[in-house]
Amino acid sequence: MSDRFDCGECKESLYGRKYIQVEDVPHCIPCYDRLYANTCQECKELIAHNARELFYEDRHYHQHCFRCFRCDRSLADEPFTSQEEALLCNDCYCNEFSSKCVACDRTVMPGSKKLEYGGSAWHEDCFVCHGCEKPIGAQSFIPDKDDYYCVPCYEGRFAPRCSHCKKALAAGGVSYKDETWHKECLVCTGCKSPLAGQPFTSQGDTPYCVKCFSNLYAHKCATCNSPITGFGEGKYISFQDRQWHQPCFKCSHCSVSLVGSGFFPDRDQILCGDCNNDQEDQ
Repeated sequence: MSDRFDCGECKESLYGRKYIQVEDVPHCIPCYDRLYANTCQECKELIAHNARELFYEDRHYHQHCFRCFRCDRSLADEPFTSQEEALLCNDCYCNEFSSKCVACDRTVMPGSKKLEYGGSAWHEDCFVCHGCEKPIGAQSFIPDKDDYYCVPCYEGRFAPRCSHCKKALAAGGVSYKDETWHKECLVCTGCKSPLAGQPFTSQGDTPYCVKCFSNLYAHKCATCNSPITGFGEGKYISFQDRQWHQPCFKCSHCSVSLVGSGFFPDRDQILCGDCNNDQEDQ
């Protein structure tokens, strides 16, 4: 008598029948499919051992069930995308979820380069300068209403010009005498130090820092001999050809302030009434 050759699950004889061996244990086809075949995600039926099986992210499908959720196109040999577990062909995904280029009104395909600004999207080649019509790409640009300009075109058309160097000011700058300057161009005529952000004055149309203006043009206080600049303790007293800082305008003898009071000049000195009277009594 010959040895038995039975299915390891149902124990039926496998002589003359197809079988599949799993870990050295033979199984008849019905038992193998029942025990080991995957269930199709779409139709929920078993995927038989001899059927072409496709899988994606731990989900299994019959070949004929692996189709686009929207248009029912087979995805077996097509690129596709999963959206909330629904499989979509590229065309359906783009029509439903991809951005549209505001310049050409065509879909910006997944994986292609695109540019986004202000809630709008462009193909890389469609985002061009309104002036020179060259693609802006990753370069800096400046918006003007609904148009976009590369920096050179914007500067050439719209940017104000520096009063000193005549070059365009793309950003920033300072205003002096109703004219616009680069910060680095507005410098003291004397020492060439930058004037932006600090007090300065001018002689005619020529700007000076306080120190240079004081040294070159300011009157000197008759008491302390320091320049009277008009900055800080800016008020001063003038009498004949002499000037004083307001805090320096005091009696040469007793040092009482003479601001708002009568005083008496005595050669190079100025005296309050009391000191002048004392001097006359001597």
